[in-house]
Amino acid sequence: MSVLKEFREFAMRGNVIDLAVGVVIGGAFGAIVKSLVDDVIMPPIGLLVGNVDFANLFVVLKEGSKAAPYASVAAAKAAGAVTLNIGLFINALVSFLIVAFAIFMLIKTLNRLQRPAPVAPAAVTTKECRYCLSTVPLAASRCPHCTSQLD
Repeated sequence: MSVLKEFREFAMRGNVIDLAVGVVIGGAFGAIVKSLVDDVIMPPIGLLVGNVDFANLFVVLKEGSKAAPYASVAAAKAAGAVTLNIGLFINALVSFLIVAFAIFMLIKTLNRLQRPAPVAPAAVTTKECRYCLSTVPLAASRCPHCTSQLD
């Protein structure tokens, strides 16, 4: 029973719950970014570089049961060909850069919104002589300027 209680306390900590929420939101955000890259960003880029569909940009390393050329990565895989999927890698790279930039902007905004940590007051290391008003070390028993006995 002790292990279950410890696990419950661990699982209910604020950090664990925050992490779980972050993972769920991150997964949803990843799906949105993937759609943004595959459906919005890469088609115009492909059009600009000569009608290239980056999702189907690949190099055949070994032909499958059906001879090349293959119209798509899916067709090549269905034929059993071994392919180097350059376009899928480029899509993943663009997705990563978008996610990394979005996280950078989020962290930058959160850091700006956080208050600076309060500065602790400096420890007192000196006192004033009540006779000549000179500054003397805290541990001094006599003033070095007027030689008065200090409290």
